[in-house]
Amino acid sequence: MRMASLRPPDSIPSPAQDSERLSLALQGRGVDEKVIVWILGHRNAIQRKRIKDTYQQLYKESIIHRLQSKLSGVLKGCQVGREDLEEGKAGITQLQVIVEIACASSPNHLMAVRQAYCSLFDCSLEEAITSKVSSSLQKVLLLGLVSSYRYDRELVDLNVAKSEAAKLHEAIEKKQLDRDEVMWILSTRNFFQLRATFKHYKQNYQVPIYQAIMSSGSDDLGSLLRVVILCIDAPEKHFAEVIRASLSGHRTDVHSLARAILARVEIDMMKIKEEYFNMNKVSLDDAVRSIAIPLIRERERWPPTAMASQRRRGRRSLAAWKDECVTGRNVWAGMELSVRLEYPMVW
Repeated sequence: MRMASLRPPDSIPSPAQDSERLSLALQGRGVDEKVIVWILGHRNAIQRKRIKDTYQQLYKESIIHRLQSKLSGVLKGCQVGREDLEEGKAGITQLQVIVEIACASSPNHLMAVRQAYCSLFDCSLEEAITSKVSSSLQKVLLLGLVSSYRYDRELVDLNVAKSEAAKLHEAIEKKQLDRDEVMWILSTRNFFQLRATFKHYKQNYQVPIYQAIMSSGSDDLGSLLRVVILCIDAPEKHFAEVIRASLSGHRTDVHSLARAILARVEIDMMKIKEEYFNMNKVSLDDAVRSIAIPLIRERERWPPTAMASQRRRGRRSLAAWKDECVTGRNVWAGMELSVRLEYPMVW
C-alpha cells in the first residue's frame, strides 16, 4: 500500500486561475519561485495535469517548456542523469539515479523516461550509458535494467522463486556477482516475482539478500546491485539512506535531497519517514527543518555577488550542475520546491 504525504488543500483555485498565476510568475527576466513552488507544491498529479492542459489552451504554449526555460534542469528528471553522465562523474551516486528510474517506479514510467530522454537529448538512454559508463559490468547491468520491459502484474511462480534464490545465493557465496544469470534475473523478472525470490532468500539463508550481497565484496558492482535490490524490494529504505547521506557531513547535498523528496512525495514518503526514524532515531521532519530550511532562508538573504562567490569556491551542492545548464539560483529553487512540497506548513 502506498503511503504518500502530499495532501492538496480542500479548497483550491481552478486550473485557469492557477495557470494565470503561473504565467505571471514566469514572465520577465526572472521568476517568482515562491509562487511556482506554492502552486505545484499543493496540487496532486491529476490537478497538475489539468493545469498543464489549461495552460496550453490559454497561452498556446507548454508550461513544461516554459518551466524548463526558466528552471532548466531542476524540473527535468531526465536532466539529472544526463548532467552526471556528460561530466564523466558516473560513480555509484550518479548511476543509482538510473537504477531508481528503472527499479523504483513502474515499467510504464521507465518507458516514458526513455522516450523523454530521446526527445530532449537526441540519443537514447542506452546510447548514453554505453558511451559514458566505463565499467563493463556496470554497463551490462544498467543496459539490462533500462532496456527491459517487465510484466507489470502480480504473477509469481514460487518454484522459480526458490530456484533463483538458490542461484543468487551460490553467486554471492562464490563472489561471482558478474554471472550472466544474476544480471538476467534482476533485469527481466517482474517485481512481484523478484520480491518472492528475495523473501525465499531470507527464509532459506537467514539474511536479507541486500545485506548478503555486500559480503561478496564492496566493489562498485556489488554496491550497485544492492541499490537494485533495495529499489525493487524496499524503496523506502533506499531513499531513506539517500536522504540521510544528503543531510550528513559538513554540507547538505541539495542535489540528492531534492531528487529523493521530489521522486517519492506522492508515492511512499510516509514509509520513508518511518524508515528514516528507525535508522536515525530522529524524525525526518526535524532533520529537514533544522538543516535544509535554514539553508534555503540563508540563500534568500544572499546578494547576487555572494551567490556567484559561492559558485566560484566550488560549493558542492552547486558544483554538481553545469553552469550553462543550471544556475546556482535554480539548484536552490529545486531544493526549495522539494522541501516546500513536503513541508508547506512551515512557510
